[in-house]
Amino acid sequence: MRLLLVEDDEMLGKAVRAGLKQDGYTVDWLTDGESALQALESDDFDIIVLDLGLPGMSGIEVLQRIRQKKNAIPVMILTAYDTVSDRISGLDAGADDYLIKPFDLDELLARLRAITRRSSGRTQSHIEVGQIRLDTAAHQVMVGGEEVSISNKEYQLLGYLMNNSGKVIPRDRLESILYGWEGGVESNSLEVYIHNLRKKLGAEYITTVRGVGYRLENIES
Repeated sequence: MRLLLVEDDEMLGKAVRAGLKQDGYTVDWLTDGESALQALESDDFDIIVLDLGLPGMSGIEVLQRIRQKKNAIPVMILTAYDTVSDRISGLDAGADDYLIKPFDLDELLARLRAITRRSSGRTQSHIEVGQIRLDTAAHQVMVGGEEVSISNKEYQLLGYLMNNSGKVIPRDRLESILYGWEGGVESNSLEVYIHNLRKKLGAEYITTVRGVGYRLENIES
């Protein structure tokens, strides 16, 4: 899952980005609202973690502009503003949830999982497609009742394909989910992860649509 972090505090931003990446997110980090709006115009993200106390344009204004453009991307607010009126303002501006600084990273991760479930129309922490079960809380993948060990990148890729099962996902979209703005990505790295997943899940689950991308098939036993 690709996440846009908008936070101007360097120490906090580094810590949050490290924790999110360790939990399997691809994190692109910006420090001001204008840059965040520009990034949303040019790139696709799955969720935003947004500080309110940004330099120049406030986080509330960033959020209002996002919603004015009918962009329904889930938004988690992080802020030191802890009055009831501040929370109401953030939620009324279109935030999906609100977390007050200082906060516990585990709580942030749990709240992000909850937002993702709601935006996907799910009520439980696991996704099931055919014989594949992915538990987002435990970071566990089961195939036919047996646990399968996969890397963080494989987990990210599988989670996105499962959330969009039956749909053809373009190659460049999958690469952006895996790497964001990271440089030095090898041209065949996506194929390597697809190959590894096919070996671990069963080759029949992931179909290549030549010239376009990949599709996860919902194969029943």
